[in-house]
Amino acid sequence: MVGTSIVFLALLFYSVGILTEQKHKRVLPRVLTFLTLGIIFDIIATAFMIAGSSKGLLTFHGILGYSALLAMLIDNILIWRLRFKNGIGVVVSYAVHTYSRYAYFWWVIAFITGGLLVAVSKIG
Repeated sequence: MVGTSIVFLALLFYSVGILTEQKHKRVLPRVLTFLTLGIIFDIIATAFMIAGSSKGLLTFHGILGYSALLAMLIDNILIWRLRFKNGIGVVVSYAVHTYSRYAYFWWVIAFITGGLLVAVSKIG
């Protein structure tokens, strides 16, 4: 349950960070802050979910979730690299801008899938 609560915070932080980047197409302090908080809370949530799972590490949702976490970690690295290389407020390249959108979309699919799996398990 703790992991589930924390992953909602990750969703909130990722959403603010990605939507801000998608709107302004710049590496802003708000983008960096919220994407970094999203990663931190996503890692914590994943650790709690692994610890609380009786199904093992390699489930369908586990693989989907790990790949989504990795995609968002790569996005964070790309955004932070732009910041360190070119400074704050730099325009995000088309490639990184597009990658951010798809990584976030993949993460949201993993998030929704996890919620659906929990709902189905409670019904059955």
